[in-house]
Amino acid sequence: MTRNVVITNRHPRLRLDRRAIARAIALLDERFEMLPGDLAHLSLRRPRLAELNSKIKNRKSRIPGLCPSGELSLVFLTDPALAQIHADFMDDPTATDVITFEGDAAAGLAGEICVSADTAWQYVEGPAPAGPRPGRSPALQKKQSQSAFSAELTLYLVHGWLHLVGYDDLQPAKKRRMRAAEARAMKLLRTAESVPEFKLL
Repeated sequence: MTRNVVITNRHPRLRLDRRAIARAIALLDERFEMLPGDLAHLSLRRPRLAELNSKIKNRKSRIPGLCPSGELSLVFLTDPALAQIHADFMDDPTATDVITFEGDAAAGLAGEICVSADTAWQYVEGPAPAGPRPGRSPALQKKQSQSAFSAELTLYLVHGWLHLVGYDDLQPAKKRRMRAAEARAMKLLRTAESVPEFKLL
């Protein structure tokens, strides 16, 4: 499946490679597979569930990820901007890592994934240390931090993409399925050397 991926960077210090991000999404669209047992744990509306069931009938092994077709919007934001969206649409003003909005198939929209680059950086780095960490050169620290940051921000995109497929994380059993699917998706991207590089300046 070929889809249009619209990437909007609203973070003033985030640098990204749009082509690499689009390639990562294309790889997920083409090669991610859900496990047969996952279907029963997906949170989908009846028409979407019927569509998936018809597509995977008689499949006994892995099943293509089957993210809805249509244009996919990816938006990179600061913590305050994503917290405002969280407040406006979910009545919760706290910061979060990713918010996914379902699309409209009739309008040719797969959905929108909004992620916080600030949250990814804070998860990787934690509170700023007072000087270099012992045993590592500043250059090595920076390289390792940027690599971990890229992986964490990519995980947020994967998480949002999986929500569009139908995975959910509000109940323990569904959350376990979501985490396992995230691990499979990240392994797919790492194996294909397709984890996009992100930099926070």
